[in-house]
Amino acid sequence: MSVTDQIEAPKPTAGAKPRAIKLLVWDLDETLWRGTLLENDAVRLRDGVREALETLDRRGILHSIASRNDREAALDKLRELGLADYFLYPQIDWSSKASNIRRIIDAVNLGADAVAFVDDQPFERDEVAHEIPEVLVLSADEAAGIPERPEFNPRFVTDESALRRSMYQAEAARKVAEEDFAGPSEEFLASLEMRFSIAPAARADLERAEELTVRTNQLNTTGYTFSYDELDALRRSGDHLVLIASLEDRYGTYGKIGLALVEKRPQDWLLRLLLMSCRVMSRGVGTILLNHVHALAREARVPLRAEFRSNGRNRQMLVTYTFAGFREVGRRDDGLVLLEGDPAMIQEPPAYVDVRIDTPESTATKTSRKD
Repeated sequence: MSVTDQIEAPKPTAGAKPRAIKLLVWDLDETLWRGTLLENDAVRLRDGVREALETLDRRGILHSIASRNDREAALDKLRELGLADYFLYPQIDWSSKASNIRRIIDAVNLGADAVAFVDDQPFERDEVAHEIPEVLVLSADEAAGIPERPEFNPRFVTDESALRRSMYQAEAARKVAEEDFAGPSEEFLASLEMRFSIAPAARADLERAEELTVRTNQLNTTGYTFSYDELDALRRSGDHLVLIASLEDRYGTYGKIGLALVEKRPQDWLLRLLLMSCRVMSRGVGTILLNHVHALAREARVPLRAEFRSNGRNRQMLVTYTFAGFREVGRRDDGLVLLEGDPAMIQEPPAYVDVRIDTPESTATKTSRKD
C-alpha cells in the first residue's frame, strides 16, 4: 500500500456548514438610533437595539461601527447612552463604508464572510455588497430581529463567549504596547509574560472545542468540524488524543485558543486537525503545540504524520508545518495532503513562553521554562 493510499477520507459532515457571523458592523444615524446626530443631538435608540447588542455580546458576537459622522460627537453620544464599550475599532469619519469595514476586518482579523453590516440607506448597503460581497448586508429595519437570525445563533454559548469582547479589548491594548515598544520583537513577547497550557480535553472543554472547529478558518489545517458528542467519544477512546490549549499574559486571558486531534494508529500517529485562534497568530504558540504532539509521538516510538487541506486562507498552517520539518509524502486527487515530521526537528519552547503541560496520567502539572 502506498503512502497516498493510507490517507483516509475526510470526516463526513451532515450538510453544508452554516454561516456563522462573528462581527456585526453598525451604521449610526437612523440605524442604531433614530435621527441624525448633527442635525439634532436628541437622538434615541431604535427599539430593540440595546437588547440586540446585549444578546449578541453574550453570545460572543463582536460589534463595531462604520458611520459617516463627526467622530467625537458620535462617541460622546454612545458614552451618554452607555454603549461605547460594546464597539471595537469604530470607524466614524467621512470615508466610504466599504473602506471602513475593510479597516475593521483587518483590525479584528476575521474573514469578510464572518461579518455583517446593518444600515438604513440602500445606497450604502449596495456599495458594501458590491465592494465586499462576502459581507452579509442587512437593513436597519431588521436590527431588532438580528439575534433571531440563524447566522447569529452559535450552537453553543460558552463561558468564553461572554468574555470575547474583553479579550479583543485586551488585544487592542497589547497592540498599542507593541507599537510603542522600541526593542526587538522577542523582547516584546517576553514582556507579555505569556503562560501557555496544553492538556487533554475534559468534558468541560468540549463546547469550546466544538466552537473552535466551527469558527476557526485561517489557522486550521484541515477544516474538519466535530460535534460535542463526537469529541467526547474521541477523547474517551484509547486510540485518539484530543488536546486543548489556552494562553494568558499580563493583559489577561486569551481563553482556550488551540486544539489538536490525533489518531493513534499502530504504524504511526496521524494529526487530523491542528488549529489556533486567529487572536494568537503572532504569538508562535501553534508551533509549541505541534512540537508537543510530535514529542509525544516520538515517545511512543512512531512517526507523526499530519493531514493538510488548503482552504485558500490557511497557508500559514502549511508554513508552520514546513518550518517544523514536515515534508509531503502523499497527496490525494481531492487536494488532501499527507505530511510527515522529522523527529530530529522537534524544538524546545521559546524562552519567552512559560509552557505548562498537563498529562493524562497525573493531575499534577509540570511547568517548563527555558531561561
